Formats: sequence, structure tokens, C-alpha cells
Amino acid sequence: MKMKAAVLTETNTPFRIETVDLQPPQAGEVLVKMAASGVCHSDWHIVEGLSYYPLPIICGHEGAGIVEAVGEGVTSVKPGDHATLNFRANCGDCFYCQRGKPNLCEVYTPVLRSGLQIDGTSRVSLNGEPIFVMTGLGCFAEYVVIPQEACVPIRPDVPLEVAALVGCAVSTGVGAAIYTADVRPGESVAVYGAGGVGLNIIMGAAMCGADPIIAVDTNSSKMEIAREFGATHSLYSDDTTIDEIQKLTAGRGADHVFESVGLVALQETAFAATRPGGTLTLVGLTPLGSGTNLPGSVITRTEKVIRGSFYGSVLPQRDFPIFLDLYRNGKLKLDELVTRRYRLDEINEAYQDMLTGEVARGIIVF
Repeated sequence: MKMKAAVLTETNTPFRIETVDLQPPQAGEVLVKMAASGVCHSDWHIVEGLSYYPLPIICGHEGAGIVEAVGEGVTSVKPGDHATLNFRANCGDCFYCQRGKPNLCEVYTPVLRSGLQIDGTSRVSLNGEPIFVMTGLGCFAEYVVIPQEACVPIRPDVPLEVAALVGCAVSTGVGAAIYTADVRPGESVAVYGAGGVGLNIIMGAAMCGADPIIAVDTNSSKMEIAREFGATHSLYSDDTTIDEIQKLTAGRGADHVFESVGLVALQETAFAATRPGGTLTLVGLTPLGSGTNLPGSVITRTEKVIRGSFYGSVLPQRDFPIFLDLYRNGKLKLDELVTRRYRLDEINEAYQDMLTGEVARGIIVF
């Protein structure tokens, strides 16, 4: 079948809207008609050449849609189901899956990095040449063919724009607070970065009963937004920020500090804002090959803990429906995350708005 897709052919160039060919789903695969796809900074790393994927590629890893067809052997979804896409498909049986870490799946992780399906081939082509897809999805297209493990059925009464956000920003942020860091009631939290992921960390920390919850950002317009999502305090990021965080935490620093932007310098600053014995959780993705200078002697003497959080340590089949139930019950503010909607042919404008900080989360609507 023919469809429109945003294709990246070279790094540091705009996305191009192309008419591409899509094969039908094979055994174990699902065809989904896309309804919405989130505009996330992880895709931009590929544009900049800072996160390696083969080119040409269809980016997009945060999406939702309606199942149109299934391949042989698919039992988890059926045509007509509403679904949120899971960019960390997992086998369910490997060392990590059996230990509750499907985001580290040994079987699917190398495949997803290849831009191909599990059988080592692509379902998308342009003029007879294969096109790769980000994380086995490629959500910046009208349709996707994906493994059934990447397709999570959800309740049909949730707007698909909202359901798309659960596929990355919500799970990454809320999960980081609840599952990775295990924030407890009354613990202090500081969040560096009040973008889409940072706001979800704030919401997750609020659900855990954290207090105070301190949002830090260089964009003053996000100060009030952060408070709407649960921050008790908001600070402009400058040379006085760590002193201000210490004033709000009895002079110690925060129990939990989260870095959600993916900047090396900011990770180092966030470490300094963490109290002795506290936990720094690194959520933002820094460019591949970059290094963060964290002082070993200080870590030893202060017993600070540094943790990585990938995909919020969630179990997608379990947690996507839970998050959407929480949304429906008024516990998660997801409608408010969507700052602006774009057509597929406006994708380059959408990323410019993201880079300038004008949106909490932009959404491509099909």
C-alpha cells in the first residue's frame, strides 16, 4: 500500500514528506493506522547525527492509533482495537524480561537499534529501496507495521492524542519517579527541565506524595506550567539555583534529583543539587559518545546514588492501561500536556517549536 511519511535522508537536513510503499503485516506483526504521534527530542538526536540509526529513516517513537489488520499468529490485538505503541518491544522470556526489565530485552534491543523488523528486513520502501524505522515503529507515517509486542491495546474512550503521550513522555517521566527512583511521601524532589518528560516526572513525584517538588528550567514561561503540574516551587536555572534548592531542603539538597534534558553539564549540576545519601536519576538521553564528569571521591564520601532510568522502568502491557485509567480518573493531567497540534507536513515547524521551548509537547495529528 502507498502512504505518506516524513523521511530523514541525511543528518542535519529537514524531514521530507514522501509517498512510500508499505508491505502488509507478516506473522506476528500488526498494521496500525496512526492517529497521533508525539514530537520528542530523542528523534531530533537522529537528525543531528547524535544517536546513530541507518538512513534513510522514518523517525517517531511515541504514537497511538487503531489496529487495521494482523498477521498470522497474532493473539494480543485484533482489528478495531485502539492501541498505544511501545517503542521497547520485548520477548518476555530473556534474562532481563524475566527479571521485570523488558526495557533491556536482550532479543529486541539490538533489532530495534537496527531500524529493521525482527527478521532483519524492512516493511517500508521508497522507489524499491528499503527505508529504516526508528525503534521498530516509525510513527511519522500514516500507517505502521510493527511487532505485536509493540502494540498495547487500550480502552477506547481515551483520546488517541492522549494515548500517544503514554508511549513515551508519560511512561518515561511518571515511571522514573514511581518505579525507578521509588519516591516516597514527604521526600524532596528537584527536576531539571520542565519539558514534556520533566512535567511528567513532576506529576509522578506529586502522585508519590513528594514535598517539596522543585522545578528548574531556563525558560521562565515554564515556571507557572510546572506549578500547574504539581511543582511546589519553580526556579530559573542559574548560578544561584543550587543554593535555592538547599534553602528549600534544610540546607542539605534534595532527596531525589532528576535530570530530564540530556545535557552533560546539567547532569553534573544536578549531582551537586543532590543531598548526601540522596539519589540522582538520569532520565534525559545525552548524545552517544558523550561523557559526564562525576567526582568519584565525592560519590564515595557522600554515598550519593546515581541511577539511569530508561523508559521509566515501566512494564508497558501493565502500565499503559494503568496510566490511562489514572488520566480518566483525573489523577494525571495529560490533556494539558498537548500544547499544539500539527499536520504531518508541518513536522519541521513542530521541531523548531520544540527546540525553542514554545511547547510542552507537540503532537502530529493524522
